[in-house]
Amino acid sequence: MAKKLAEIVENLVGSFREHGGINHLDGSNLPSRDAVVAVTQDLLRLVFPGFYDAEPLHSAQIHEYTAELVASIKRRLEKEIGKSLEYQPCPHCDRNDLAGTAARVTHEFLAELPAVRAVLQTDVVAAYEGDPAAISTEEIIVAYPGIEAIAVQRMAHRLYQRHIALIPRIMTEWAHNKTGIDIHPGAEIGPSFFIDHGTGVVIGETTVIGKSVKIYQGVTLGAKSFLKDAQGRCVKGIKRHPNIEDNVTIYAGATILGDVTIGHNSIIGGNVWLLEPVPPNTVVYQEGGQTKMKTTARVRDKMVGHAEK
Repeated sequence: MAKKLAEIVENLVGSFREHGGINHLDGSNLPSRDAVVAVTQDLLRLVFPGFYDAEPLHSAQIHEYTAELVASIKRRLEKEIGKSLEYQPCPHCDRNDLAGTAARVTHEFLAELPAVRAVLQTDVVAAYEGDPAAISTEEIIVAYPGIEAIAVQRMAHRLYQRHIALIPRIMTEWAHNKTGIDIHPGAEIGPSFFIDHGTGVVIGETTVIGKSVKIYQGVTLGAKSFLKDAQGRCVKGIKRHPNIEDNVTIYAGATILGDVTIGHNSIIGGNVWLLEPVPPNTVVYQEGGQTKMKTTARVRDKMVGHAEK
């Protein structure tokens, strides 16, 4: 038995040499997935105090509670950001002071959490007002997967904007695994965003979403094609996902691909496949296996009235 185990070990070590692309040996220490997930869970406790805690949280203890939680998150997140910068320094970082950069980025990120909370409140209200089945905003926060996915993405986006590698994607992929909603941390999402049901939603990296947008399960905001370089590799960092303007509703199973714009106050029907832009105030729907568009004053008035509620 010992001989057989030794043979297994030798074969595995040999595979480390042969298939080196899936090893990370002798390099900088990568951010810990478990540590980033734990920080993300505590960040949710911080932006939704009292909702993610096992025991009741009273206003008399909120200052002490917040101070302890912020200090803990700062220490752990700064450590993981430091690892990320060692792996891939941000474009304008001082490479001779990565520890200082990690401390600065962590402080800036934490300082932006009140602004993140302000936007999340609009998301919660949009969900409550947009779903007749919702009995309270408390139910939205404790039970709706869309709010959790959006909350994590809005926080991860702040780190993505600062060119912190790996950590934002770990955060959103944890939320993806937990909720079934896949939102890239690079996506730009306006206030009052509501994902109803949510399972199977995919929102790509360069997607731009305006305010008061509502989407349902199975919606994909993806890329149509990928520009290749001379070696046949995908070119990174180019705009390739849709732009969704204000007050748009996208129903279940719709797929919108490429750098196209869906005009404000439009409705995209279920299971629609779109590769072209849509003018404002337009209904897009399936009929007889074909995608059709219709612009009417009735639709425009209905959507404007909804936006004013």
